[in-house]
Amino acid sequence: MKTQSTPDAVLVLEDGRIFRGRSYGKVGSTLGEVVFTTGMTGYQETLTDPSYAHQIVVQTFPHIGNTGVNDEDPESNRMWAAGYVVREASRRPSNWRSTRTLEEDLIGNGIVGIERIDTRALTRHLREAGAMKAGIFSGPAAERPVDQLVAEVAAQPSMEGRNISAEVSAEAAYFVEPKDHGWDGEVRHTVAAIDLGIKAMTPIRLAERGMRVHVLPHDATLQDIKATGATGVFFSNGPGDPATANAQIELVRSVLDSGIPYFGICFGNQILGRALGLDTYKLRFGHRGINQPVKVKESGKVEITSQNHGFAVDAPLEGTFTAPVERFGTVEVSHYSLNDQVVEGLRCLDIPAFSVQYHPEAASGPHDAANLFDRFADVLDNFADKDNK
Repeated sequence: MKTQSTPDAVLVLEDGRIFRGRSYGKVGSTLGEVVFTTGMTGYQETLTDPSYAHQIVVQTFPHIGNTGVNDEDPESNRMWAAGYVVREASRRPSNWRSTRTLEEDLIGNGIVGIERIDTRALTRHLREAGAMKAGIFSGPAAERPVDQLVAEVAAQPSMEGRNISAEVSAEAAYFVEPKDHGWDGEVRHTVAAIDLGIKAMTPIRLAERGMRVHVLPHDATLQDIKATGATGVFFSNGPGDPATANAQIELVRSVLDSGIPYFGICFGNQILGRALGLDTYKLRFGHRGINQPVKVKESGKVEITSQNHGFAVDAPLEGTFTAPVERFGTVEVSHYSLNDQVVEGLRCLDIPAFSVQYHPEAASGPHDAANLFDRFADVLDNFADKDNK
């Protein structure tokens, strides 16, 4: 077992606010945008979600690490969070699936963290002031003058205007077979999934419904998509500012022009919005956690969803409208947040394209929105039927 002493640590915000605590994870220093997530559980999935690249994650739930970690639940092959902030870390996990402590994984992945700070006060500050640049400094790094630490924090690049998907995307294409995930019939459809920071559970959810999934890197072209024989295209979640994703925006436009059905989640929702000609903007503190309520306009139902995004699409919530890129026809907002009325989904009425701003694969729960994968399969079924007539 890897062990270490727990030296002093400090969390420094760009506005000069300081939180002092104890080191948790690797001793050293790290920089990133500090954000909070409201999930009571799912910390292993959170830390390994590529959408958290370059972000220091604050857990609002006060006791973290209770169930340890295992080798089945990660959403990727490494932890992507830039740093980790908790109120109280559990040193003795208790769960039949646990194989080691969370701190052992933090150390193994080189994640600098801090514990024993007032995460409630920190979260209230971020809700008022907004997500901002920050740094965690522990051990000798924490002994430097505060003004030097604040200056180092402020000098780092902002998340706004930053293109990060290339850093987290797969380097080479791979595929996920339905038969490996409980599907015992013939392959129902072939889907090309563009990896902008995809989580491991996402292609599995598609494969469970009979879809063979070809996961392609962020720089895939329409020719790459067609070479897979795909009858549907999926765009994943991912980090960064959607306004910088010019190549992916143009790719979505090519997909829509070709008539191939499109489904996007999270970053894929923002990219669809921009492909349609809509604007995106940075939220003050974002939506992060596994307890976010979303209104489904078509049914009137409320779904509790898993979310992780700091940007959103700017579109009218009521009625329908013509896409600013007029050839894509009529569009409507299909879902919206009950917390702050942020756009949570788009649906094109004249072409086969829809998207949501959250994570329906939700490995750590909830599973209210898993039906969206069925909806995508149904769209592909309908298009296959039309082609066969």
